[in-house]
Amino acid sequence: MKKIAVLFFFFVLFCVSAVVAKEFRVGVLYWSMNIPGQVAMRNGLENELSRINSSAAATGEATVILDARVAGDGNMGIENQINQMNDLIEAAVDLLIVQPTDNAALSGPLRKANSAGIPVIAYDQYISGGTLTAYRTSDNYQAGYLDGEYIASRFAKEKEIQIILVEYPHVSSTVERVNGFLDALNKSEQKYRIVKTYQAIEPVSGKKAGEDILRDFSKKGSVDVVFTVNDGGGLAVVDVLASAGRSEILVATIDGDPLSIENIRAGRLTVIDSAQYCGPLGAETMRAAYSVLRGEKPPYHALVPVFPITTETLERYHGWAGPVAEDFIKPWKSSSPEWQGSLKVVHQ
Repeated sequence: MKKIAVLFFFFVLFCVSAVVAKEFRVGVLYWSMNIPGQVAMRNGLENELSRINSSAAATGEATVILDARVAGDGNMGIENQINQMNDLIEAAVDLLIVQPTDNAALSGPLRKANSAGIPVIAYDQYISGGTLTAYRTSDNYQAGYLDGEYIASRFAKEKEIQIILVEYPHVSSTVERVNGFLDALNKSEQKYRIVKTYQAIEPVSGKKAGEDILRDFSKKGSVDVVFTVNDGGGLAVVDVLASAGRSEILVATIDGDPLSIENIRAGRLTVIDSAQYCGPLGAETMRAAYSVLRGEKPPYHALVPVFPITTETLERYHGWAGPVAEDFIKPWKSSSPEWQGSLKVVHQ
């Protein structure tokens, strides 16, 4: 009888342990639902979670529930995200996935999560300070570089291109895009001059940047190229310039918003958009998170490729949700002629 009681005790203990192990709680901090590319990243992440949970439930493995928060745009969004991250740390979630609104602002909460033993995976943007468990983003330097080499291919070497930058220096991804763009121009030995910079990353600031450009450069021919670091603000810039009849300006941008693709197709200012694979980026982030939850060690830093959409490559791009295109030879002069669609592991 005593033996049966002992066996029953261990059976109950096993069942309780199994129930506890059947569910992880993951806090996820999204930046904005006003930037379509970021919405697509969220969809990719949550669709991958549904796939993981379906597979896990079928095999008796642990599933995941998300506690999701959205920060919002601007300075208020930064403050919101700091509070949201602190709240989820206090709630003792098993893991945090963060799309940072600002590289530096979350350093305090990240160190707090480190002290609490909560793994943190950042995607889209990096967090400065503290220790991340993993980091996933698009190849933002590649995005800028593709834009820069394509723009260089559109002008004679002796021509000094008059360039406006519409940037956003508060997050790593947009800084890397500008760096890639300028490095490509320099490597091509293309003459250029940056005549002015503006800041925009969403429609309101994009519209203002466009209006400021028209005011500051009212004479046709005073600007050759506008480089915008994303479609969130860049589309509004294009709308303002196009409405004013400034069709002589070439626009290079990044993200792959369907409206920007239509601008390329219609010959409406935009000539290249280095498109993110937003859905695959979100999915890759969720796969890394589940791997960590299971006690595995995924690569620390990996980059999802971006795709250069131009009139010559339009039909090869399948949209934000993917799938990632097959490798191909670029139809313009490039120091690296073959575009490759594989995940790039930067650091294990």
